[in-house]
Amino acid sequence: MRIAVKEGGNWRSFRHRNYRILFPANTVSNIGSWAQRIAQDWLVLELTNNNGTYLGLVTAVQFAPVLLFSLHGGAMADRIDKRKVLIATNIVGGAASIGLGSLVMTDAIQLWHVFVLAGVLGISTAIDAPVRQAFTSELVGHDDLPNAVSLNSASFNGGRLVGPAVSGLLIAAFGTGPSFLVNGASYFFVIFALLKLNTKAFFHQDEVKTMGNIREGIAYAKARPDIYVVMIMVFALATFGLNFQIFNALMATQEFDLGPADFGLMGTFIAIGSLTGAIGSARLERFRTARFVILGGMLFSISIIVLSVLPNYITYIVWLPICGVTALTTLVSANSIVQTSTDQAIRGRVMGLYLLIFMGGTPFGSPLIGLATDYIGIRPTIALCGGISLSASLFVWLKYRNRVGVPADISVAAVLKTANRDQNN
Repeated sequence: MRIAVKEGGNWRSFRHRNYRILFPANTVSNIGSWAQRIAQDWLVLELTNNNGTYLGLVTAVQFAPVLLFSLHGGAMADRIDKRKVLIATNIVGGAASIGLGSLVMTDAIQLWHVFVLAGVLGISTAIDAPVRQAFTSELVGHDDLPNAVSLNSASFNGGRLVGPAVSGLLIAAFGTGPSFLVNGASYFFVIFALLKLNTKAFFHQDEVKTMGNIREGIAYAKARPDIYVVMIMVFALATFGLNFQIFNALMATQEFDLGPADFGLMGTFIAIGSLTGAIGSARLERFRTARFVILGGMLFSISIIVLSVLPNYITYIVWLPICGVTALTTLVSANSIVQTSTDQAIRGRVMGLYLLIFMGGTPFGSPLIGLATDYIGIRPTIALCGGISLSASLFVWLKYRNRVGVPADISVAAVLKTANRDQNN
């Protein structure tokens, strides 16, 4: 089916056939991924009698591979066929999800199984994410890349809208097993779509020849204030603010004494705001600056602090869309700034660094947050996370707000030449 789009409109990326093929498959996969996230959190709580520490540790194990593999995934994106890498990572991710679902369905599941398979899925994701982000420009070209970033975020959060609700109902009716199997099956939609892409229609630009190593990506980011300021903000917001899996799971069980269906509904409500922010950000392309990201981070941090004091389930879920819209408007802008202002020759490595910073704090932050919930309670922990995130945003604003004026179209050759000269001096 051909989607009619206006030139320069909010849906213009759908002019490209390859994007039209891959987008719905990624949406199905996103639904499955969010269904698994809810099921995995609930499974851990079932196996550990609602222990917040173990919940944080499993989350840490799933994100720890980012520290080891995301930079290498970015380097792979700049060196080899991205489509083949994505096919491989989706095969591994699908196998891990199906394996976990099978163990649950056969009543053979133990906590260590969850840790191991969460780690396998984390390795797949750590390699997949920077490659997939860099691959977008090959599907739509540079001019439509900002629009594709917004639409991809809308797809991700559309999955967040549907996946938790579906998973909550499945868990209530059949237990956690089917949610893992649904996610496992969803990976094969992406594999099929990747195989159907027309490689002759990929966008390839003339690229500056580089050594292709990780060090060049780091040097490039360090020489670009508009990029590294955004990365600092993303680290603070993601490590301390984006912990809704832990926040919602423990608020549901410890504060509100709710079951899996209501827990899943929490994810759906935050996704309402996230999806709104992702779609709305397509209209905000001209406002995407580092200053916008800093101010958005402040608003998101305040919304987290407010979340900690809401007295009951109704007020809590009504406020969750506010958290979602402020988070996604900020993060879509951050992602778009990094992708669109980075030269294609080095984009994979820069996106690998971005993903390392975006998810790399989670293996350290999640266990600490889990421990904090056990010692001081979930509400004080949420308030503390929001306070840390707000303090970081204020610090970045005071220190860096006047250092983000590097032109967005600066070439990789010029930046690397400057960076290497400064390093030699």
